[in-house]
Amino acid sequence: MTANNPKVILITGCSSGFGLLMSARLSSKGNQVIATMRNTNKKQALLDEAEKRGGINNVEIMQLDVTDIASIKKCIAQVITKYKKIDVLINNAGYGIVGFFEDLVQEEIRSQMETNFFGVQNVTREVIPFMRQNKSGKIINISSVSGFSSSPCFSAYSSSKWALEAFSESLRYELMPFGIQVLLIEPGTYNTDIFHSNAKYAKYYDNPNSPYYEKSQNLKLMVQNYVNKCKKNPEAIAILTEKLINAKNPAFRNIPDWESKILFILRKVLPFRLYSFLMTIALSKTTRTINK
Repeated sequence: MTANNPKVILITGCSSGFGLLMSARLSSKGNQVIATMRNTNKKQALLDEAEKRGGINNVEIMQLDVTDIASIKKCIAQVITKYKKIDVLINNAGYGIVGFFEDLVQEEIRSQMETNFFGVQNVTREVIPFMRQNKSGKIINISSVSGFSSSPCFSAYSSSKWALEAFSESLRYELMPFGIQVLLIEPGTYNTDIFHSNAKYAKYYDNPNSPYYEKSQNLKLMVQNYVNKCKKNPEAIAILTEKLINAKNPAFRNIPDWESKILFILRKVLPFRLYSFLMTIALSKTTRTINK
């Protein structure tokens, strides 16, 4: 089934995970996908998936590093020259660094923000003028359940996503008069490379002299156990993205899985003291189970 109205779609962070799946799915539906990645040597997995789904002729891979303004400008210029427009921008590139605040060094926190937050702004800033000129467009920012609920060991990652949520909400109001829609997708935990080959840990995460060492190791096991048992299909994010692109008036905030929806409701409805108490109990129970 091909798209009723094929779009020119630019996606960041397409070498693995959600970006790879979105690129393969959207291209198979007849859209022209510009799948960007920092290191194009990692393109083969995407090419194989796109070919398997029949969208290989609709995928063009370009180099783009969201932290490198020159590479962004070069990529966008090439896209506009060739395709004359960008209908949809999907800001997907990002990673998560795990570690208690005192185990993180300043450079690690800044790097997290440079990619997950400023990287989104860097690419969005270059694309907006062309969408504004066409009086249409959709900007879909891939946030996280961590964008509205924090947990220990994820302060840097959560901070980047909370910032992204605020930016997206403000930008939505700013661009609405120009016919440009800004949307959020807030996935929970899915078994993708962000928890495996792309996982990053604080400099002192494994330092036995850290006052957080035991807690760090327990939380690491907790997350790994949960991810390995996770049965949610990451293709669901690609399916949701397709629906949002084709929808005339999509919702601003989109939470794909029921676990995250429940968490979102509890976070909004419960007094913070009670919510915090329940979260603390849940974490302590999980840690005790791991240690048995």
